[in-house]
Amino acid sequence: MSFPPDYSYPWLPDEGDGTYRNPVLHADYSDPDVIRVGTEYWMTASSFTATPGLPLLRSTDLINWKLVGHAIRQVPHPSYAAVRPGCGVWAPSLREHAGRFWIFFPMPDEGIYATVADHPAGPWEEPWLVQAAVGWIDPCPFWDDDGTAWLFHAFANSRAGKRDRLHVRPMSPDGRTLLGEGFEIVYAPHHPYLEGPKVHKRDGWYYVMAPGGGVPTGWQVAYRSRRLTGPYEERIVLARGSTAINGPHQGAFVDTPDNDWWFVHFQDTGPFGRITHLQPVLWPTGDDWPQVGFISVPDAVGEPVSGTKSALLKQGGPRFAPVDSDEFEAGFLGPQWQWQANHNPAWADFVGRPGWLRLLAMVPHPEKLELTPHLLTQKFPARSFTVETMIEITGSVSAGLVVTGGASSACLQLCSVTTARRLVYSIENRPVFECDAPGVPSRLRVTVNSSGECTFAYADASGAYTNLAEIFTAREGGWMGAKVGLFANGESGHADFDYFRFHGATPSSR
Repeated sequence: MSFPPDYSYPWLPDEGDGTYRNPVLHADYSDPDVIRVGTEYWMTASSFTATPGLPLLRSTDLINWKLVGHAIRQVPHPSYAAVRPGCGVWAPSLREHAGRFWIFFPMPDEGIYATVADHPAGPWEEPWLVQAAVGWIDPCPFWDDDGTAWLFHAFANSRAGKRDRLHVRPMSPDGRTLLGEGFEIVYAPHHPYLEGPKVHKRDGWYYVMAPGGGVPTGWQVAYRSRRLTGPYEERIVLARGSTAINGPHQGAFVDTPDNDWWFVHFQDTGPFGRITHLQPVLWPTGDDWPQVGFISVPDAVGEPVSGTKSALLKQGGPRFAPVDSDEFEAGFLGPQWQWQANHNPAWADFVGRPGWLRLLAMVPHPEKLELTPHLLTQKFPARSFTVETMIEITGSVSAGLVVTGGASSACLQLCSVTTARRLVYSIENRPVFECDAPGVPSRLRVTVNSSGECTFAYADASGAYTNLAEIFTAREGGWMGAKVGLFANGESGHADFDYFRFHGATPSSR
């Protein structure tokens, strides 16, 4: 895939000198879980109602990540033909066992599901329902040294009426079913909204790492016991302290081939999503408690660091980030694209006009654009960026560029009106500006600043852009950040898009 000479990624964490800056992923990869496979690291994350779901990212240094695919094609329940904000695929766990790779994930209204593959890149089996349940979340499988299998999980207060308990249940070794009620291993009302358990066994200790206190202002708790069933003692191992990193929330403890340890976690940033940070971890001799982030004095609670040196980085090595821009030359959608809900592959076509993306016109949600399943979107990739696209339409179509999040959206669309073409700018499904389309094809863009303010613009026949006066402020919603993307609405016809380009700097007028 080729990009224009002036193309630049909106965010790169690798400083190129053996250091990195947080976040290592400035995009909405909520509830990340990471494992090491030899000298590689693999990550998955929540995907809620978006499809394909359960993203899979690969790295060799925990800093430069490449999005390589997804573990599920659709959300495994027919109700997700519709957009259901806040539902769907919540926090998963990625594990290696018996030479295979497993992802267990919760759907809080349906139950605990799992899928398995011979390699993290896939292909992954169709997911199966391990246990029907309402309000069970954040499952983590654990296979002990004696061959027994267990499933740890938390509870969603919104469904189960519990928010401060962790539970473990016996499981069949093949991960297909649960074998009993199990045990409540932690009840911690002093850590409200305790969730996201991740289980490790190290030097004879069972460790359960879990965030407490809620997403915006919480902290990381470590539990340990000599017996899997407890009792467990606890220690807060990472908190915001004097830093600007709120949370810090759910994530993964992972080791390197040299037995160094790191903590990958997310920070909630509102419309910019739940972005991914990397913290160093120490295990002081004789203490057996992890010390995470910056430790000012022995036994102090850690504070997140914004970046540090990493022995994993090779100075002058390749720097990269997950692909976002798309010239539509490959003939298929890249993994950076997701639909709003379960999708029909026929919605996107590369055959009708090679080198362009063709979106078939579909009937939208009757009231809210943000609830339309066939929006094709991407995550915000930085705190400030610009997106530009070029579009032509055929038939009775309204199509263009959209920013959506939660119960809000804004779009700049090209509309067919008899034989004419009109540009219409709408906020919250209400038109606020309209004019004749100045050229064929039409060039549209949106610029997002660090406050989440979105300025839409269109180009005239000479290529000079005109900014639209009314600003739209992006919002988060349904546990996700805002997204930017493309759509085609109508009874018939289609829209063709030549490219979709992100830029990190404020664009010029041309």
